[in-house]
Amino acid sequence: MRPPGRLFVVATPIGNLGDLTPRAIETLRAVDVVAAEDTRVTRRMLAHAGIHTRLLSYRDANEAKLAPELVRRMSEGESVALVSDAGTPAVSDPGYRLVRAAAEAGLEIVTIPGPSAVIALLSISGLPTDRFSFEGFPPTARGARTALLGALRGADRTVVFYESPRRVVAFLHEVAAALGDPEVSVGRELTKLHEEVLRGRASEVAERLAAKGPRGELAIAVHIPATTSDVAGDDDLTEEVRTLVEAGLSARDIAERMKPRGVSRRRVYDMVSTFRDERG
Repeated sequence: MRPPGRLFVVATPIGNLGDLTPRAIETLRAVDVVAAEDTRVTRRMLAHAGIHTRLLSYRDANEAKLAPELVRRMSEGESVALVSDAGTPAVSDPGYRLVRAAAEAGLEIVTIPGPSAVIALLSISGLPTDRFSFEGFPPTARGARTALLGALRGADRTVVFYESPRRVVAFLHEVAAALGDPEVSVGRELTKLHEEVLRGRASEVAERLAAKGPRGELAIAVHIPATTSDVAGDDDLTEEVRTLVEAGLSARDIAERMKPRGVSRRRVYDMVSTFRDERG
């Protein structure tokens, strides 16, 4: 009877195929099967490295069904490499159920570390990294996002999110409003040809992204200090902005005054426009 096989959790490039490590290549060649989030993506990577190991589609949709099957096969002597489309498996990608099932079955689990968008962004963010956490993709429902950001006030650490290009500008405005317009770093297409990191206050970076038209895969690092500036209440803010408009200040000048209090530039511009419409 063959001894039990092992589960290898293999990190793969987040963009640049040159980041596939020699140990990862050796492992992917040696295992019996590679469980891949998207076999098309992984097949291109394996071909680049001259690897011909058999592939198995392992996605969110079939993870609950396939995890027990793969554990059975490993118990009978096969070795399995788990990979995601990019980066480290089980970090906002499929893999948790398989790793847990393998651990419960007493199988050996081996990490083959390598690229991670979270760590890659943190390392070049210019933000404090002595304490950090990862929140994955924020909820799509606005109320749930508001609750999440509210719970992070005063967190005293850098928090990393993933977000889609369609929602990133709105999300950064919400970060500005909820957390006192904190410092952020947004990484776009990390390690790829058009890699870019935008640094600044959340409201400023949101405007720069809106002007460019955000594209590609995005990671967002937000530094949340222990004391977050209080965001002005709606009634007080409305009255204050109205007074400044009547005093003849421009929308830009008003927005600059409100920035330290965590009021987004978009919100100020919308209010100024409304007041001016009311005055005719």
